[in-house]
Amino acid sequence: MFSKALAPEYQGALSALSVNSSLTDVLAAATDQLVAARRAGDAHEMARAALAVAEAHRRLGHVESADLAWKTSYRTARSAGDVPAMAWALWSGGTLARQRGALRLAFRLLRYAADLGKQGGDIVAQGYSLAGLAETGRIQGDYEAVGALHDELLAEARRRGEARHTVWALEGIAQMHRNSGRYDTAYALFEEAAEIAAAADDRRGHAWALRGLADIVSVRDGDTARALELLGRAEAGCRSMDLTSALAYNHKMRANVLYRAGRYAEALETYEQALAEFRGMDEPRGEALSRLGAVKARARLGADPARTAAELAGLRVVLDRMGLRHARAMVDKAHAELGLAPVAAGGPEPAAASVPGPAAVPAPREARR
Repeated sequence: MFSKALAPEYQGALSALSVNSSLTDVLAAATDQLVAARRAGDAHEMARAALAVAEAHRRLGHVESADLAWKTSYRTARSAGDVPAMAWALWSGGTLARQRGALRLAFRLLRYAADLGKQGGDIVAQGYSLAGLAETGRIQGDYEAVGALHDELLAEARRRGEARHTVWALEGIAQMHRNSGRYDTAYALFEEAAEIAAAADDRRGHAWALRGLADIVSVRDGDTARALELLGRAEAGCRSMDLTSALAYNHKMRANVLYRAGRYAEALETYEQALAEFRGMDEPRGEALSRLGAVKARARLGADPARTAAELAGLRVVLDRMGLRHARAMVDKAHAELGLAPVAAGGPEPAAASVPGPAAVPAPREARR
């Protein structure tokens, strides 16, 4: 039995906000509360309101405003000696760093956040931060380092009956299976995540699960129509909450589905749409992956092979610099798929993830994508 999805990142006077609240509504309410707390001289409430401002801006793709807000939250909490609020602010900053492709910074901030969560006795902040470390390592592609941590967090979430964290963990584990070619296992995990999210009214988690299902249906089954239908449902959920980043990733997946179906002109148009969305929110990982898809689609439409090879080489460097371990394999696969000569070896190896092992994980209550 799972509980209804909660949003513990909305705290203090904002704790009544729902996990499904529109982000524009969250931003408006949090901004008003920040002004009121500042006038009242309440540093604790200021820190919590600034956290909600930061998270709304981050999820809307306003990265500069999000960066300013989480730092405001942290400085205010530190001045008040509010250790749990400091942990939450660092969690927000670490999550933003990951979103911007600064994985080393994300690891550092999230480790500090986990430590402060433990120090301040806030197991929710600690659990969110450990989950953030796990997700950062997964995005980097270091499955060996973070697989056990994902499993530990999932087991704890199931034990506590916390839907939102369970959904997050299932989706992360599913993505690792999908990227490793274990499509049936990945599908089953995404399907379970979608069912739990729907029952718990977690629209964000449900949208991500539908996106994962669409990917599997496309790559495993070749069922383009069903994949696009699933993505359409996911898009509706993203739009209802103004989930800018999730919507851009949805569009990139739609482009992937169209590309696999041989609908290259439509795929290119959709990759370029996603690329513009990622650029607008300064999200370099999504931007690079959209560029990769667009390069492949243009090649299928007759682009000059030499230009294609040069663009792929440039993308390889970009992805390496972000520390994405699958960058070389993705580019090499594109070379082979398009009949180009493979790129030469070389360049710096991405840094390995370093995350706490399962034995170091206390009982987290929730974790969020």
